[in-house]
Amino acid sequence: MANEEKIVEQQAALLNEDTYATGVRLDRENLKRCYEGKVVVKKSERPLQKTRQGWLRYYLHNLVHHDTVLKDWRIFVHEIHTHTGKHNHQGAMGLFVLEGEGYTIVDGERVDWKKGDLILLPVKPGGVDHQHFNRDPQKPARWLALSYRPFKEAMAQFIEQKEDAPGYQSAK
Repeated sequence: MANEEKIVEQQAALLNEDTYATGVRLDRENLKRCYEGKVVVKKSERPLQKTRQGWLRYYLHNLVHHDTVLKDWRIFVHEIHTHTGKHNHQGAMGLFVLEGEGYTIVDGERVDWKKGDLILLPVKPGGVDHQHFNRDPQKPARWLALSYRPFKEAMAQFIEQKEDAPGYQSAK
């Protein structure tokens, strides 16, 4: 019961906190995270999830994971069996191919890639339409995505899903 009372007291204190005090508290929490957060994220700590884009394992997601020393990144591995969903968003993203080979359609243009290549999505007004394809459905292609969120948010980041990955069924 004492733990529940402490939580209620903390929530009441936050309701009475002014904007300056909130800023000071959040700065302190961010500094603590820089000193005490995880330096290594284990694969076993982050689930592989089937999404509208296909199979993703987020190692860092700035809105979801708050346990690491870095806070403004989205870093994930994408496992492509046949192809991803088609979508549009502002580029400014690097995709390092870990395994396999395939191609990406970027604004209607095909670009081929294989293990060891770096795919760069361009920064363009209105974002870029793109979709990724694996050449060998018997063996998934995998790439690592790196996205620094403050940069993308400064460019009015958005995402528009145009087509779901094969086998995805949304919960309705």
